[in-house]
Amino acid sequence: MPKKGLKKLHAKDALDFFNQVMVEQPLLPFLIPLGLFAWFVERWVVPFSNWVPLAAAVWATIQYGRFKRKMAVEDLNKRWKHLILNTTPTTPIEPCEWLNKLLIEVWPNYMEPKLSKKFQSTVERRLKNRKPKLIDKIELQEFSLGSCPPTLGEQGMRWMTSGEQQVMSLGFDWHSKEMSVMFMAKLAKPLMGTARIVINSIHIKGDLLLSPILDGVAVLYSFESTPEVRIGVAFGSGGSQTVPGMELPGVSTWLVKLLTETIAKTMVEPRRLCFSLPPVDLKKQAVGGVLSVTVVSASNLGRKSRTNELGNNQSSSGNTTPGIPLNRRAHTFIEVEVGTLTRKTTTCEGPNPTWNSTFNMVLHGETGVVKFLLYELDSDGVKYNYLTSCEIKVKYVLDGSTIFWAIGHNDGVVARHAEHCGKEVGMVVPFEEDITGELTVSLVLKEWQFSDGSVTLSNSLSNEFQCSIDGSPKLQSRTGRKLRVKVVEGRALAVNSKSGKCDPYVKLQYGKALYRTKTLSRTAQPVWNDKFEFDEIGGGEYLKVKCYNLDTFSDDSIGSARVNLEGLLDGASRDVWVPLEKVDSGEIRLEIEAIPNDHNDSLKRSSSKVEAGWIELVIIEARDLVAADLRGTSDPYVRVQYGNKKKRTKVIYKTLAPNWNQTFEFAETGEPMILHVKDHNAVLPTASIGNCTVEYSMLSPNQPADKWIPLQGVRSGEIHVKITRRVANSEKKTSLLTDASALGKGHKISAQMRDSLKKCSGLVDDGGDAEALSLALTEVESVQDEQDLYIQQLEREKALMLQKIRDLGSEVLRTSSGPARTSC
Repeated sequence: MPKKGLKKLHAKDALDFFNQVMVEQPLLPFLIPLGLFAWFVERWVVPFSNWVPLAAAVWATIQYGRFKRKMAVEDLNKRWKHLILNTTPTTPIEPCEWLNKLLIEVWPNYMEPKLSKKFQSTVERRLKNRKPKLIDKIELQEFSLGSCPPTLGEQGMRWMTSGEQQVMSLGFDWHSKEMSVMFMAKLAKPLMGTARIVINSIHIKGDLLLSPILDGVAVLYSFESTPEVRIGVAFGSGGSQTVPGMELPGVSTWLVKLLTETIAKTMVEPRRLCFSLPPVDLKKQAVGGVLSVTVVSASNLGRKSRTNELGNNQSSSGNTTPGIPLNRRAHTFIEVEVGTLTRKTTTCEGPNPTWNSTFNMVLHGETGVVKFLLYELDSDGVKYNYLTSCEIKVKYVLDGSTIFWAIGHNDGVVARHAEHCGKEVGMVVPFEEDITGELTVSLVLKEWQFSDGSVTLSNSLSNEFQCSIDGSPKLQSRTGRKLRVKVVEGRALAVNSKSGKCDPYVKLQYGKALYRTKTLSRTAQPVWNDKFEFDEIGGGEYLKVKCYNLDTFSDDSIGSARVNLEGLLDGASRDVWVPLEKVDSGEIRLEIEAIPNDHNDSLKRSSSKVEAGWIELVIIEARDLVAADLRGTSDPYVRVQYGNKKKRTKVIYKTLAPNWNQTFEFAETGEPMILHVKDHNAVLPTASIGNCTVEYSMLSPNQPADKWIPLQGVRSGEIHVKITRRVANSEKKTSLLTDASALGKGHKISAQMRDSLKKCSGLVDDGGDAEALSLALTEVESVQDEQDLYIQQLEREKALMLQKIRDLGSEVLRTSSGPARTSC
């Protein structure tokens, strides 16, 4: 057996030597036949001397020696590389002046704008949660990192090995006096007024670690430890007037602490940030996404011991030593958290629980952090204790793909790459803190939503609409479009823990507009199908969705969400399930549609065609109203809201079945007509006892519709109305012309304004009740709206009159400048 193995070894060595000779001596195949031919001639024709075989043997010996030396050098290089990368902690220092020269070139036009935009959003988000006591409100107005880049690897750089991950270590020194970050702060009491806070210099020094992942698709970066941070702060109060920094004590310290904490929580080992290196840039900015998270199972749950911790610190392998196992009867569950949205799995028993729970989570922006919190129930099953956690970070890449990464064993890296939406990614992530074990999860990025209105769905198709989750209100400027929102249904809503009932309703708030659906009784799967229309507001205004459970004394909140409507294109609509935040379960289905501008124009044209028409509303009576007073009755009245116009009925005291029989008229504009039934109270604020919307758009002209309309938002109550779409006839026109000729519309409006103001003045002097004063002010607002419309009409008529005068003048000049008359 040893001889056979030795023969195989020699045969392999000879074959390698022959291949090497063939590579170094490409003419050898031609020389061998030539040598054989010479040998044949020497043997059979003309004998040569014996030096030819000797020369061939010497040549072969030299070639074999060269081959062996080359193989020895390659073997030594491999051993040295293995020794340096896997045994030695660091490699020799390498100079990196080239890196700083490259950074100087790309910093002003590429790095600085991207980093400024990224850090600006981070600072704005942090300012909402943290501010000093001297500042009541603070707003970021300007953010620029300046033209001076940081210095990297001034003392050189080196490679290190962390488990199986190669890490580049280099110094980071950023000392810039060209930075410009300006805040506008509203000062709190006892200080008053506003102040400007300007960060004009920054100094950050530490050791930076760079880890390439996914074969160069991205680079993770972090500080080895918390860096040294110093900033320069200047204070001002408008213009160029500045005051010493001590005018606002503690602000500079607060800013340094805020910056240091932000760095420590996001990019100090083992926390890392990701910088992607996509081969293609689709030029799209992600503003949100929908992520499906499946919590599969956990394995080898246990508590760490001291020997275990020492073993883990000294171990260089990718696996950890199992600790003290948890009780076999331990009941655990996982809470998944993304921002304020949380979901819980079911409870499982043992150190290797299996949940297989799937949730739809919402990402706000192009990055997100999915946290997994492990809890254990007590033996009595009432109280639960927090054990440990782990997290996975998500980032959108500019080529349309998605990167997931987390902290691995021994502070290593676990990274996955999804080339397109809909691709399932499985990850096994170790738990942190004092608990050992691993969590197995499955992630599917269902869609990314972009700022231009498009959505990348799981089938990799891009639709021309967008409805991203989250947003921030800015300047509320109306765009002229209408947004139609339909609250379709809900599912898995939370029920009352005491009564076990769920009587849900939904409130929608967009800008200052607030609507509410009807209340459905005893169901956690409600179907509303209520439609509402909003005037679109620019500047990133978001739709607030709040779901409540009706209760006797105070309604319980069972979740809320925010939907960004910016970027929804004309004619686009979307059906979306919105997860409710701050609760364990629950989703609301919304259908959102943008009404095109041409449709609005057609509505305006149609309304202008029926400009002479009006709406006649008769509020007759109501029945089965809820009791708002302690005595079991109400003092109801109705407030009618039609566009910007508001009118109200008289108050009927101490009754649940009032009878008003009052008639109101409105010029038809096509806007919704809403009736608010309220309970009058002279001391306390008025209480709402229901509302409803009166539909009139489908009515035939001059054909009254008599209907009972159920009130929304209350358990019972109906209101009886009669509504008619009137079309102007000759009799109505004659009466209008008679009134206008007798007094004139302008004089009539002025008289109404004077009467309303006198009424308000009298109520103020007499100390009248607040409700009567509110009614008088409403009448003043209605007269003022009518006056504004009349002024606009006069301006249009004035413009037409001036145009006619100009046309008439042009005609006179044209006729007077005819050909000259000839003399006889």
